[in-house]
Amino acid sequence: MKKLIKGLREFKSSYFSTHQELFEQLSHGQKPRVLFITCSDSRLDPNLITQAQVGELFVIRNAGNIIPPYGATNGGEGATIEYAVQALGIQQIIICGHSHCGAMKGLLKLQSLREDLPLVYDWLKYAEATRRLVLDHYGHYQFEELLEIMIAENVLTQIENLRTYPVIHSKLYQGQLKIYAWIYHIESGEVLAYDPHKHAYVLPQTQLAESETEDTTLNPFLNCDVGIRSQADEVTQTQDFTIAGSERFPIPHLSPEQRERIYRGSNHSN
Repeated sequence: MKKLIKGLREFKSSYFSTHQELFEQLSHGQKPRVLFITCSDSRLDPNLITQAQVGELFVIRNAGNIIPPYGATNGGEGATIEYAVQALGIQQIIICGHSHCGAMKGLLKLQSLREDLPLVYDWLKYAEATRRLVLDHYGHYQFEELLEIMIAENVLTQIENLRTYPVIHSKLYQGQLKIYAWIYHIESGEVLAYDPHKHAYVLPQTQLAESETEDTTLNPFLNCDVGIRSQADEVTQTQDFTIAGSERFPIPHLSPEQRERIYRGSNHSN
């Protein structure tokens, strides 16, 4: 607690004193640019990893960056999403998972949580679609590999859940909303973004460069008729931005062949 109180003093005397104009503007209202949905894990700080200013991110945090489907619960996630998109006019949403996620570890052994952590057990059931998908399609991998797959697939599952909200469905239909899937790697500081055209997680700046070449904005899910995961058999790569599997998914304990097979979507079981 002493450290936190010392931090309060340092914030007021250093950062606040040099950004008084910003805080004066914020006192009259907020205009965040992005709704950032991520895990409660203390090792992930949305403002830190994006270097966003105060007032730029509207944040939802919970165990496992989970968005219950519309109508499944009256929790704060749905209300926050509705307020962000409808009242604040936010047009970009990021769902960001992270490596070594404790919630995803729990999801892999869900039944063991029922007695000791009953509230966690009930909460993680909102990610049952992720658990079932991974166990059905990637069950031959070992625990650490399954965990990495679970983390990546869960972000995509939560985007599917997000699309069940009427306000999200409407904005996507009108082309007024962009949704991004990110994974933050704690050990490297790297962020990877899901590319539905490559059916893989790639460096986000690669997607941005490609979209600028096409004279459009980065928008993996602009077309509401396009599914989150594709049934394409191969990963399509552009000539200028070909990325090896090891670069797309830099996890040391997976072979290049495994990296090529993982994170292609729910329709790839091999």
